[in-house]
Amino acid sequence: MLECLSRCGVIFTLLCFVGMMIGCGRTETEMITLSPSAAILLPSQTLQFTANVDTAGPPPTTWFVNGVAGGSSATGTITSGGLYTAPADPVSLQIQVSVQDGTAPARIVIFNPSNFAGGVVSSTQNALVAAYSISSPAGTSVHVHFGSDTNYGLSTSGVAGPPNGGAVTVLVAGLRAGTTYHMQAVLDLINGSKVLDADKTFTTGTVPASKVPSITAQASGVGTPSAGLELFSLVPSSSGEQYNAVATDLEGNLVWYYDLGSGMWAFPIIPLPNGHMLLVATSTHSLQGNEIREIDLAGNVFNRITLADVNQGIAGVTSFQINAFHHDVLPLPNGHLILLGNYSVTANGVPGVADGTVIAGDALIDWDPERGPVWTWSTFDHLDLARAPYGIANGVQDWTHANAVIYSPSDRDLILSMRNQNWIIKIDYEDGTGSGDILWRFGPDGDFTLPGQEAPAEWNYGQHYMTVVSPNSSGIFSMMFFNNGNNRLMDQNNTVCGSPGVSNCYSSVPIFQLDESTKTATVLWEDQLLPAYSICCGNALLLPNGDFEFDIADDIGNPNISRIEEVTGDPTHQQVWRMDVQGQLAYRGFRIPSLYPGQVWSADMLSRAGGRTSVGPTARIKDARGGLIP
Repeated sequence: MLECLSRCGVIFTLLCFVGMMIGCGRTETEMITLSPSAAILLPSQTLQFTANVDTAGPPPTTWFVNGVAGGSSATGTITSGGLYTAPADPVSLQIQVSVQDGTAPARIVIFNPSNFAGGVVSSTQNALVAAYSISSPAGTSVHVHFGSDTNYGLSTSGVAGPPNGGAVTVLVAGLRAGTTYHMQAVLDLINGSKVLDADKTFTTGTVPASKVPSITAQASGVGTPSAGLELFSLVPSSSGEQYNAVATDLEGNLVWYYDLGSGMWAFPIIPLPNGHMLLVATSTHSLQGNEIREIDLAGNVFNRITLADVNQGIAGVTSFQINAFHHDVLPLPNGHLILLGNYSVTANGVPGVADGTVIAGDALIDWDPERGPVWTWSTFDHLDLARAPYGIANGVQDWTHANAVIYSPSDRDLILSMRNQNWIIKIDYEDGTGSGDILWRFGPDGDFTLPGQEAPAEWNYGQHYMTVVSPNSSGIFSMMFFNNGNNRLMDQNNTVCGSPGVSNCYSSVPIFQLDESTKTATVLWEDQLLPAYSICCGNALLLPNGDFEFDIADDIGNPNISRIEEVTGDPTHQQVWRMDVQGQLAYRGFRIPSLYPGQVWSADMLSRAGGRTSVGPTARIKDARGGLIP
């Protein structure tokens, strides 16, 4: 018996010896791959490796660094569980991690902060955007300083490199055409230290003059304009050549654009928290968008949502199919999007509406990028078709004409502006679990009351782009919007503005305090824009410096010019800064801090970074508009 065991032991030992050549206890067909397959590490940095076995066999327990089991201090050590620790000092030799099976090794480079391969700056498809590429170790974030000289002045936000190290590319935007810039990458290492690349230079391309919107700007000499850039959604010009999704500095210089190609415009365009832009790609001279796009600053498309995608998603879930996206799209904190679309029904038996009339209404769709539609809402389900303040045009009743939707973080509901109802409404959304009921209607014949001296002239008429300007968005809160003033009622007899013997129509920018409990509203602040009367479009914002900015997009007294104004936030609302857009209607024109999340670019920073030392003219701009309504 003992003799048999002895012989068996010898045989087993020989088999294992042979097996080591192909993997002891494994078959010749078994495959093992290492993850990650390559890495860039700092000295003493650790990284977990995993051996992935394609059979049910046990994982290997012996790891090698450059052929030495467990490694060494010169090349780094590794545990039986695959935890690698880089050597304490940077080394230039190539390091390989492997297991006893002789599979393809993982390759490691030790990053030397004192001697590393510098980055490379190259052009992109956008003449005003550079791509700065550099290799960085695991856990590193890279940002780029840039400007007209080595003082730089402007910075991008940080871009995280690959988890295990490797090439990272930072898009550098906010550049003027035909200008040479200095750039320097800054590596924020995982150990808290920073490493600077050598200075690089990059010269932007030229933009054909026919493509550049006609934009001029000037400061008034009152105060200092709030920091940032102007981001525009411009309606295409008659020629259709000029870019329509653009950003300018406060001097009116083009510093970014997105070329949608012939026959398309951005309606609208919105910056995203990840540094990308979100837009509704829309047919030229049409309000009918057919695609939602997420793009990076170079114009590369990262995500698309088409009409076909949405209609396929809601088929069988809703009773409707949408005809188009239009006017707005809302990114939510949870990563979803609220899509605004329209569709039509044929009216029969509706008081005041001829049978057979086609009525266009609006729908909201909560779109989860992973699952598609998770909540839907329709005006036809919640509003009375008989209410149509703007009547019928060309046989089609543009019944609601929604133009803006915002999120109310205090109660997780949605607030929707419907121009052709003269209403702003709050919808029971509750992050996709709400009933969709209308909680209140703000505007003439709605649920709120105004003090007697304010109604009816102070109600909203054909309004655009509401924003909440108080810390809370429910209970008692403040809301601002651009009040276009279409068919504004001027007295208790509901006389329409512009009627014989009645004041002309005008636009205004009010801030209302709303009390949701008592359903009362009062005007806290207002800039009456007399004599300006913008019959469409526009927006209004509270700026970080306390000023207000608004877009007077389509003033009938100044045809073919859209005007962006910044005014003081006090009762005098003096003009601080003004920008004029000629030949293209500015559907929206609004201030953004910069092209990068977390970065704020002042007018002086932008001017110096572009090679100038002033912020433009300081001649006083005359402002003969009305004052504060108490």
